[in-house]
Amino acid sequence: MSAIDRNLSQEEIDSVFQNLREGGAGRQAAKKALPYDFRRPDRIPKDQLRAIHLLHENFARSVASSLSAYLRAYVTVNLVSVEQISFVEFCQCLPSPTVLISLGMKPYDGYAILEMNPTLVFPILEMVLGGTGKSAVAVNREITEIEQSILDSICRIILHDLREAWKGVATIAFNVEGHETEPQLLQILAPNEAVVAVSMEAKIGENAGMMNLGIPSILVKMLRQKFEQQLSLRKPGSSEEVHERLVKLLQGAQFHLDARLAGSRLRVEDMLSLKEGDVLTFDYPLDRPLQLEINGKRRFDGQVVDNGRKRAFLVQDAVAHDRGSRKSRRPLRSLIAENQSAD
Repeated sequence: MSAIDRNLSQEEIDSVFQNLREGGAGRQAAKKALPYDFRRPDRIPKDQLRAIHLLHENFARSVASSLSAYLRAYVTVNLVSVEQISFVEFCQCLPSPTVLISLGMKPYDGYAILEMNPTLVFPILEMVLGGTGKSAVAVNREITEIEQSILDSICRIILHDLREAWKGVATIAFNVEGHETEPQLLQILAPNEAVVAVSMEAKIGENAGMMNLGIPSILVKMLRQKFEQQLSLRKPGSSEEVHERLVKLLQGAQFHLDARLAGSRLRVEDMLSLKEGDVLTFDYPLDRPLQLEINGKRRFDGQVVDNGRKRAFLVQDAVAHDRGSRKSRRPLRSLIAENQSAD
């Protein structure tokens, strides 16, 4: 009897299917298992990274304004990326040589890193010393001690804006602790320690360069609760507090007022033919309120009145603009806009 002609018993058939099921379950379990690298840092939640992104967007805008005023040149700073990487990966992404500044973070322990590319540093130094910063020769060398002392004034401006940007989350006194030019020689953090890398591009005229900030992830995790509190303030539930803050910021704003008589119109031909003694009739009833325009838009109705020796406008109704329709909101008691003459 050959092996081909041999019939399998029911027990043998069941055993074959049992082995297939067990092997399939093992393969399915193997698909679910993922390798884990214990050297990889713990990840920061995405919502917290978004909060850090918003925080440094504000920092980029403020430092651009500060550097523009200091250098008397148009400076733009754009946030490029915010990501969490290891310290060794952060150092490998930096050019060599470069300008590295170790930053203390009182009252917290540890150090942050501020890096400025030579393509950005040397044009700044040239402008501080009275030049135009438009040199066509790209300089790629280590900065001298004299150049470093000149650059410290720029660092103070940057760190001041950085403190102000972080003030909404925590009061951190960023201060210069040391300088370095080679990323490989920077030994302030363990190689596998996680940092939040913030990359920004600064442009000064035709020159552009990167400015990188590395913040220890452990500090960000310590401030997680404060980040969540700041995010809650941005939600619609706290609109009253946001409204009060906006009103406080807008209180010093100025605008132009016009009280107008919306009367009849006159053709250019008739206006050119006017001569001394002609009388123009305005078809405007005395009981009709005047229109008060703010920056060219109608906002209030009222009457022109005397206020001592001055002309003033007595506001009677507020005009609401809702899809082009006019609607009287509420009467105002005694709001008088002084020093405005009726046209």
